[in-house]
Amino acid sequence: MIRKYQLKNMTRYLCEITGVSRSGYYAWIKNTEKRAIREDQDYEDYLLLRCIYDAFKGKVGYRQLYMKLTELMVVPMNHKKIRRLMCKYNFFAKIRRAKPYKKIAKATQEHRIVPNYLARAFQEEEPGKVFLTDITYLQYRGGQTAYLSCIKDVATREIVAYEISTSLKMRIVYRTLEKLAEALDGNIHPEAMIHSDQGVHYTHPTFQKRVKEMGLLQSMSRRGNCIDNAPMESFFGHFKDEVDYKSANNLFELKQMVDTYMEYYNLSRKQWNLKKMAPTEYRNHLIAA
Repeated sequence: MIRKYQLKNMTRYLCEITGVSRSGYYAWIKNTEKRAIREDQDYEDYLLLRCIYDAFKGKVGYRQLYMKLTELMVVPMNHKKIRRLMCKYNFFAKIRRAKPYKKIAKATQEHRIVPNYLARAFQEEEPGKVFLTDITYLQYRGGQTAYLSCIKDVATREIVAYEISTSLKMRIVYRTLEKLAEALDGNIHPEAMIHSDQGVHYTHPTFQKRVKEMGLLQSMSRRGNCIDNAPMESFFGHFKDEVDYKSANNLFELKQMVDTYMEYYNLSRKQWNLKKMAPTEYRNHLIAA
């Protein structure tokens, strides 16, 4: 009000009735220009972040924004500033909604559950030692459903093998195992392990036999405890957030989308907990170390 109505002669009086010290008022006046500059800079930085955010359809958080900026800027924006701007301008990563559990046929008496040898030991630093596997469903245009089976390396977070099918018959997991064997090319870690939930595919005697023949120890989550296979669930969540698979017109288009994302995920998608490297880059880093 003092500045608006040019009441300089009433500064002392107005400061007293509003409970503000004159020194505080003058300090505020002095910093007005600095605040304006900061506001302008914040808005410019927001526009840059928003451009990246919109390009990924809102499916990126502050960590992904930070890592993307490291590719674009010599001196990237501090991740704390990114979080502050996201709160200030009210834009956040779009959070996926929980999906109902998939319904699969019950196991027969021949199916066998094995112990949870992994026991959530997800902090692995040896590539090829611990693998996780699971299946998720993908519903695309026209109410059609496909299934995606994946195997993930715990140490590098790479998706080392995957298979897409319109059927939940055992072939989907057999093909995934075959692709894992191809990727390993005989280089099986002496303590290699593959961990899954207690789904009917993984308790099947033929699947267990093939796992054993490959030289892998099989491990299973406790019943109904998805946290025991959390990194695999996390990958499927990110996949569904970042891939517009529902727009696929047919299985061929869906497979193209999956292939493109898998290549991007393994080779280019930097991850905060992989020293801001992509999975393949991080694997090479671990091997070199």
